[in-house]
Amino acid sequence: MLKSLELRDVMIHQPVTVSPNITVFEAAQIIMENKITGVIVVDDEKNLVGILSELDCLRVTLAGAYNDDEFSTALVRDVMTEKVVVQSPNDDIVDVATSMLEHRQRRRPVVENGKVVGQVTCRQILRVITEASIKK
Repeated sequence: MLKSLELRDVMIHQPVTVSPNITVFEAAQIIMENKITGVIVVDDEKNLVGILSELDCLRVTLAGAYNDDEFSTALVRDVMTEKVVVQSPNDDIVDVATSMLEHRQRRRPVVENGKVVGQVTCRQILRVITEASIKK
């Protein structure tokens, strides 16, 4: 049985973030450079404003290519997902994993006092579970 852990023990403490005012093209470059599947979108005070996934970027890029439009001018704020499920650093990893599976989400921002303090992804949770199994 997996022992209970809080997210603060496994989360990414400095996740990659972007401003809602940059272009989707710039955000896509950041996603590719960091080899991640999405970024948290924050304002200047580190308040969560949304999430942008590589699928969001692909959708804009493909639509631009298909319609012969210049996709590089589309802004993150116009494409990002604004309604985001968030977690607290104190949340239990098993509960979070279960919720992520139910909602088919790969990542969750971790917010404390209104500020983004981290992110948890399927990869972090998978790593914890596999490491726990190896230690048995």
